[in-house]
Amino acid sequence: MDLTLTAETGRVTGSRPARRLRADGRVPGVVYGLNREPVSVVVPWSELRRVLTTEAGMNALIDLEIDGHHDLTIVKELQRDPVRRTVSHVDFLRIDRDAPISVEVPVVLVGEAHEVEINQGIVEQLLYALLITSKPSAIPTQLEADISALEIGGAVRVRDLTLPEGVTTDVDEDEQIAIGSITRAAQEEEPVAEAEGEAAEGAAAEAAPEGGGGAEASGAGEAE
Repeated sequence: MDLTLTAETGRVTGSRPARRLRADGRVPGVVYGLNREPVSVVVPWSELRRVLTTEAGMNALIDLEIDGHHDLTIVKELQRDPVRRTVSHVDFLRIDRDAPISVEVPVVLVGEAHEVEINQGIVEQLLYALLITSKPSAIPTQLEADISALEIGGAVRVRDLTLPEGVTTDVDEDEQIAIGSITRAAQEEEPVAEAEGEAAEGAAAEAAPEGGGGAEASGAGEAE
């Protein structure tokens, strides 16, 4: 479902006017794409936050109303203040409802990696988002990577994902999404366990009688 957002035009560009807009709870931005001229706009921060906090996240389809004209858009980029992390600028990309676009979709791990847990390992996620191509209406909210069969030294890769119908990716199918790794503590325990095992074997060997010679000697003494 498309989310509606109204934008104002005619803003004055520059750093000072932009600071005043942000202080007033509004965010400066630009709308571009589909071989049309870019348009400078202003949107209320509260409304922008509303359309970006749905399940679709940054890939939400936004019906952007500008001076009575409607454009189907997505947010292509949010610029944030490096210290306060507030949104300082937003880029809207015009899109064609019937034309494929490329966006990043979150990758979420599902399942329990029991073999990794049993062997005191950990699951490390290496890929958190996958670049996919699809029509706007077919963009998934997330992709699930099943780690149930993961073992120490093993990996879940892009080829293990089940992509929805109409969704493709150009990312290398061997790209690792998650791996099963042994923890440092478990690595340190292995040499200690080996050393303790060798010491126990050595102690047992020293305690054992040498070839039964003691019994033979005892028998000889009795014979005399």
